[in-house]
Amino acid sequence: MSGEQAAFGALLREFRLTASQTIEGLAEASGVSVRGIGDLERGRRAAPQRRTVAALADGLGLDETLRERLLTAARAGRGGGYSPVGVRAFPRGIDDFVGREGELTRLAELAEHGEAAQPVVVAVSGPPGTGKTTLALQAARNLADRFPDGQLVLDLSGTDDDPPGPAELVLRVLKALQVADRDLSQAGPQGHPALYRQLLAERRCLLVLDNARDEGQVRPLLPAAGAGMVVVTSRRMLTGLDSVHRVPLGELRPAEAAEFLTGLVGADRAAADPGALREVAERCGHLPLALRVAGNWLATRTGWSVRRLADRLAGEERRLDALAAGDVRVAAAFDLSYRQLTPAAARLFRRLALVPGQDAAAPGAARLTGQPVFDTEDTLEELVETGLLGTDGDRYRLHDLLRLYARGRLEAEDGVREVEEARTALLRWLLETAVVAGRWFEPGHGAPPPGWQGTVDLSTAARARAWLQAEGANWLAALRAAAAAGEHATVVEVAEALHWFSDQWIFWGHWPEVFGTAARCARALGDPALEATQLNYHAWALLVCERRHQDSLLRSGEALAAAERADDVGQQAWAHLYRAWALQQIDDLGPAAEHLHHAARLFETVGDLHGGLQARHARAIVLQKLGLAEEARLFYQDTLAFLEQVSDRLEPHIADITRIGLYAGLGSSLGVLERWPEAVDRLTTAAAICRASGNTALESRQLVHLGNALLAAGRPAQARGAFARCVSLGVHADPRPVDEARALLARLDAS
Repeated sequence: MSGEQAAFGALLREFRLTASQTIEGLAEASGVSVRGIGDLERGRRAAPQRRTVAALADGLGLDETLRERLLTAARAGRGGGYSPVGVRAFPRGIDDFVGREGELTRLAELAEHGEAAQPVVVAVSGPPGTGKTTLALQAARNLADRFPDGQLVLDLSGTDDDPPGPAELVLRVLKALQVADRDLSQAGPQGHPALYRQLLAERRCLLVLDNARDEGQVRPLLPAAGAGMVVVTSRRMLTGLDSVHRVPLGELRPAEAAEFLTGLVGADRAAADPGALREVAERCGHLPLALRVAGNWLATRTGWSVRRLADRLAGEERRLDALAAGDVRVAAAFDLSYRQLTPAAARLFRRLALVPGQDAAAPGAARLTGQPVFDTEDTLEELVETGLLGTDGDRYRLHDLLRLYARGRLEAEDGVREVEEARTALLRWLLETAVVAGRWFEPGHGAPPPGWQGTVDLSTAARARAWLQAEGANWLAALRAAAAAGEHATVVEVAEALHWFSDQWIFWGHWPEVFGTAARCARALGDPALEATQLNYHAWALLVCERRHQDSLLRSGEALAAAERADDVGQQAWAHLYRAWALQQIDDLGPAAEHLHHAARLFETVGDLHGGLQARHARAIVLQKLGLAEEARLFYQDTLAFLEQVSDRLEPHIADITRIGLYAGLGSSLGVLERWPEAVDRLTTAAAICRASGNTALESRQLVHLGNALLAAGRPAQARGAFARCVSLGVHADPRPVDEARALLARLDAS
């Protein structure tokens, strides 16, 4: 207790004894409770507010002079404000607070707005275990000086089965603000809300409403006037609250998670194996609660290395069980939210564990429960509202630890047959939709057939591409499952449908697996023509996606042999083309030219325009590599003219891919001839076609070629623009030209 509080208590006791009153007598006369008076006299309670002092003075019968002495002592005891801890003490643990700089800055900025007449209300929401309470308490400490009339923390117990209602909570705040019992009694329960609003309007307080259940519990506690601030924390998003600033909270960044763990286990142990520390953080999903449990486990087991805990957490099937320290269990935190779900939401939550990738959209989730898509969206949003599901655009994602928890509930509550039916329905739908979407880019197909009853909008090629990319991890997992189940025809059908689409997403990273798996399935079907086709696709993927020239040569050789067994002239032509392509990449130009000659002849025999154009393009590349730049330029030019003549007979996306290559090659040959303005023009056209067709991978390549041509043409400012755009293209770009563009930008900055 402070000296000022003791001085007030001593003076109150002196006046009471002088008046020959007992504590009970003064309580009856003033309306202040016996316990309250006792705590004041012993200095255990902060000095009371003016109305309480006035009640005590009235009860003691003090004259104006003595009354003023008591008021002066009370003001000194308050020190200009109230105790920084109101309803309950700040819990231990926030001294090791780490990170959240952006959120703390945001709260500090909002606190400045609280100086106006309208109170500021902030809702901090997030999944269980993200540290919402800890953030609010840290912010309260940081902002204490801005709220001289006190910082009150009220636990709303929102995850309890029977949380307190608004009336009880209002009374708790009034008592924390040291409203006299007599005043509370005079106002009565019906008058408490008005008294609550009046007090908060008069004072600059920070009120933390922690662990709110829902809007109905919170809304009556929000003041309508005053210069204070209210911070509400909840697992729910509290979407129904109006005029609220929102601060969503997720997991920590990897560096913050490592710093937090280091503070718990000690710098020496963390430095002994930083790799293991990172693994522990990753296996905790960078979730603050899980990190604290893991850190406390190590802190109390000094004989354990960080590596030992990392290995203990490696197995997904036991990870949640391992994330327990004493009576603190990560799974228990999840239980509190799960048991508040409606039956439909709980069922969907469990079944989202069956999604093979990191996220899903509503149409896929609908396959897990059999609900209509619109109903599934409502159920998904319920899970979002409760903090159990995250969103990114129209995608829904379970946190890694919540996924493990959902899997555990699925195994415990759903029958084996039901689970398998749900999984099968999802995987089948993914593959069926992938076939329809991929055929947008295939000759002879295009838009979905009129009778297709899909739940995904594939009305344009752009929408089809977006779906295939967003669901890539999911349909790839479905393809793997089909291959493992021996569904060879399905695997081949999917790979065939995605053949030309693969040019739209070259650096996804999985095309060698897709087409390699399809080649094995075709072989299992005993169909050499199908095998030759998929082997050719595999040769392309190895060559273009991974630059594995020798492996590509082996596959195209196998494709040629299979095509000859099947007497498939078209696939023989493609095998010769891919062999030529790989050979020219390793500068074995003589054999490359020979294979191109065979390819061109065979493509002409079967009337394959698409293949014939690819062969002509490859021939121009060989001419340029042979040092015949002018001949290459002319051949590129002639091939472009031929393409435009036959463009109405070409699939549009294949025509665009071919144009990109031809304009890029023409720009390259013009560069060799040092005709830089013309080279820049052709390369600009190539990059523009990439952009218009949404082919980010090829655009990244063309932008680097364009930037280099602009530098050679003496236009560094425009070159910088090309390199900067390349760097900004994102995850679907070719990483090699992006790295090259970044290095060239650094070189330009240095010069």
